[in-house]
Amino acid sequence: MYDFDTQIDRYAGYSKKWHKYPKRDILPLWVADMDFATAPEILLSLEQTLRHGVFGYGMQQNEVAADVVKYVENEYSWKITAADIIWLPGLVAGINLACRALTSANESIITATPIYPPFLSAPKLAERCLITTELVNLDGVWQWDLADLEQKIMASPLKPRLLLLCNPHNPVGRVWTRGELEQILELVIRHDLWVCSDEIHCDLVLDQNCKHIPFASLNAKAAKRTLTLMAPSKTYNIAGLNCAFAITSNPEIRTKLAKIMHGLFSDINIFGIAACQAALTQGGAWRGELLDYLRINRDLVLSELANLAGLKVTIPEATYLAWIDGRELCAKYQLANLQQFFEVAGVGLSDGADFGNAGFVRLNFGTNRAILVEALQRMRLAVANIIK
Repeated sequence: MYDFDTQIDRYAGYSKKWHKYPKRDILPLWVADMDFATAPEILLSLEQTLRHGVFGYGMQQNEVAADVVKYVENEYSWKITAADIIWLPGLVAGINLACRALTSANESIITATPIYPPFLSAPKLAERCLITTELVNLDGVWQWDLADLEQKIMASPLKPRLLLLCNPHNPVGRVWTRGELEQILELVIRHDLWVCSDEIHCDLVLDQNCKHIPFASLNAKAAKRTLTLMAPSKTYNIAGLNCAFAITSNPEIRTKLAKIMHGLFSDINIFGIAACQAALTQGGAWRGELLDYLRINRDLVLSELANLAGLKVTIPEATYLAWIDGRELCAKYQLANLQQFFEVAGVGLSDGADFGNAGFVRLNFGTNRAILVEALQRMRLAVANIIK
């Protein structure tokens, strides 16, 4: 039995999440890291690295790359080679790298909102034009509007060259089905696009009827066009150790990335690689219990928010994030900003406007249950007070 209920003082750990509200009675459920200690197996690996006592430059380890190869084959029936792996300091770095390496100044980038904010900022930082379509919510299920996306591709004055895909999706929590991914692939081939697929939440599938399918695993045509981004950081709560990896079987993509990376990306973090290896080879039992804990938290969020007037929340199939639609509440009670409304009530959520959808908030339920219960009570009281 692993412990997910003990509350750890995160102010003592240089936490970005908790230091957003220093000395304020606001429960931070915004940025996507969890409030749990990582797996004991990972802690032991880090302790062994620490006791070694020498912290010189790191290098890519063939042994760890082999562990990645085994892991993705065992988990996703996806066959790759060690040569396909490129180590990165983080997934966001990979998104920004893809925007620079896989497009030119006279080409554009496409994605669908709502979306993880770096998908919106990375093209701008690369001085690229960004084209967006909106996911549509049909009977509580978020889906791609591929007809609208294709129309916007055809109408773009700058040729679209790169699709930024989030699979599973942050923030709506969808695990895209094989059929959905194949439809996206057809569009990608038709318009000759590269794909950067953020799959960092692949190990956090909560719906046991869903299975993560790497986009590049669909077939050889998908693999040739895709840069897949993965990391153990979300699942094992080790984002601060700065270790992620990209996967592509296409040497042309690897060459393009290498040209941008040279001189800009630091050597691999030796603590990060140690944690990554332990997660891949020894973290399965901890992950299994984590998912069970998160499923209960998810169900608690859904049950508590279901009867709150003016709020709608869809069931996340993956991630520890709930995407909450408060547009009705905002319109009825003239709320200028839903995130600020709940912040005043003592709950710090992510503002949907940052994801491209004003009137929404994102709630991180990857926290101790007592904290989550208190946060939901505060939200319920805030809504009750405004609708009196």
